[in-house]
Amino acid sequence: MKKLLYMDTFPRLLAELRTCPGKWLSRLAFLLGPWVSLWMVEILNENDVFQDLDDWQVLMNLVWYYSLFILCRLVLGGLRRAAALGAIASFGAGLVNHYVLRFRGRILFPADLSGWRTAANVARGFDYEMDAYLVQAAVLLTAYLFLVWMCVPQRGWNRVPLAAAIPLCAVIGGYSFAFFCTGMLPALDIYTQQWVTQRNGFLLNFTVALRYSSVDRPEDYSEEAVLELMERYPAVEGDSARRPTNIVVIMNESFGDFSLFDAFRPSEDPLPFLHALEENTIQGWMYSSVTGGGTATVEFEYLTGFTSLFQPPHTVAYQLYVEEDMPSLAALASGQGYTATAFHPYKSSGWNRVLAYEYLSFDRQLYQEDVHGPYLIRNYISDWSDYQLLFRTTEAEEATFLFNVTMQNHSGYNQGWRNLERSISLPDALKKADASAEQYFALSRESDLALEELIAYYSTCGEPTLVVFFGDHQPPLTNAFYEALYGKKLSERTTQEVLQQYAVPFFLWANYDIPEQRDVVVSPNYLGVLTAQVAGLPLTGYMNFLSQMYQELPAITPVGFVTRDGQFLEKKELNEQQREWLRQYEILNYCGMVDLFDEARPMFCLP
Repeated sequence: MKKLLYMDTFPRLLAELRTCPGKWLSRLAFLLGPWVSLWMVEILNENDVFQDLDDWQVLMNLVWYYSLFILCRLVLGGLRRAAALGAIASFGAGLVNHYVLRFRGRILFPADLSGWRTAANVARGFDYEMDAYLVQAAVLLTAYLFLVWMCVPQRGWNRVPLAAAIPLCAVIGGYSFAFFCTGMLPALDIYTQQWVTQRNGFLLNFTVALRYSSVDRPEDYSEEAVLELMERYPAVEGDSARRPTNIVVIMNESFGDFSLFDAFRPSEDPLPFLHALEENTIQGWMYSSVTGGGTATVEFEYLTGFTSLFQPPHTVAYQLYVEEDMPSLAALASGQGYTATAFHPYKSSGWNRVLAYEYLSFDRQLYQEDVHGPYLIRNYISDWSDYQLLFRTTEAEEATFLFNVTMQNHSGYNQGWRNLERSISLPDALKKADASAEQYFALSRESDLALEELIAYYSTCGEPTLVVFFGDHQPPLTNAFYEALYGKKLSERTTQEVLQQYAVPFFLWANYDIPEQRDVVVSPNYLGVLTAQVAGLPLTGYMNFLSQMYQELPAITPVGFVTRDGQFLEKKELNEQQREWLRQYEILNYCGMVDLFDEARPMFCLP
């Protein structure tokens, strides 16, 4: 029967093509619309759709464009109206994204929609002059609309037959359900592009970000559970007698200490000053949540005390979850009379920092343009130049909380040796495993020299100053390099060995007396609390909770945990008491990040 139907239909379609070519031309113009829209939007996205996107990215973008055009056809009842609306709507979205990309250096994310009022307030301060991308896209839109006007006849309401409408809606609905509500994307290893955000294509990256834009609500979460924890963990008063004039926090890019690997035997110690630092110093290992990249994740955890453990994998809070007036260490310091300044000697567009820092209550932001006459190492502002700005900032302000993310040691490590001495040699096995690794360790040596000057400067500073220093993550050296260090395949490592690749050094140093500690273990979500405690700042109830949980689980990462007795465990290996701490943490983490209702605000923010 099916064969007979096919044999009857095909000649009929051929006959229709001969007798009514206009009908087929109009259909072809309509079907061309999603391709034109993709091309047009990616021009505005500053992508070459034929070179910058993989085939699967093109295909997954096209699914959404075809869905848009089909829905327009079902609603408007005419090919001309549907094609025109689909193309104009695509151009409009692409235009908004283009200006976001132009002004912020990254594409539009779902979280930006909730901040439209803030964007509207500052919109007048930007330059909206047409550029080459906008001209090309506008020409393409005009050409397509002309094609539609010429080839698609204007008719009245032309309803799609129910027999066709129902399957079309079912396909679109089924794909949308699989995309947003199932594990399809994680199974395909598809996540948002967070740094070079254009690389998924605009519409695919936006919808993928939408898929991951919500943090899962804990099963036993309720306002009553939060209020119960709030009673159990009240705020703690600070000690103004121990409070320094300046709190200088430095998160040093890719700063790792490879002395924790037994097989690491360089020609000389890349970090002699760091290893000699003892007086008025609390030091140890911070187990980062990321390795090789993901700086903004560690920033977020340090500044807020929230953890990426409870976020969808491969997502970055700065892009998806930061909301206005989110609790932070900067807000706490500002409330105690400090001027909170964020400084990163690179482009302000990276990781959505401008908006994130604003929402985290920083009073001022500084970027690469604020470093005058910088000394560059390779292509980045050196730690030495970076620290000169720190010195000037603390000299100019009466009380400063300064959060600095450096740039000197950023990957990759084959950029040339401009202003960089070849100071460290590696054994042949390590050099063979990663030919660029020696440049990284030469950079580490430069960071150590700059660190020595930093401590020397604040040692002679007349104002009490607390310096907090930590790496964000280990560098992205090759897997072969790490396998040479471990002496085994990465897949054969224990949990403790895996966490070695996530360990970075940290210390708190003061130019006044503080108790000295060595071999302290911590993770970024606790380090902000430790900073507040040493600085004599008050603790919110949430920070009080973290300080007590720290006694049981001193390091919490998505990769594994370190317990108070020094065990390295996966989540499934935690005991009942440790799981209960995590349960409470997840409730408070969700409340503070997602559902900060009025009655719970005192738990996270001091009055």
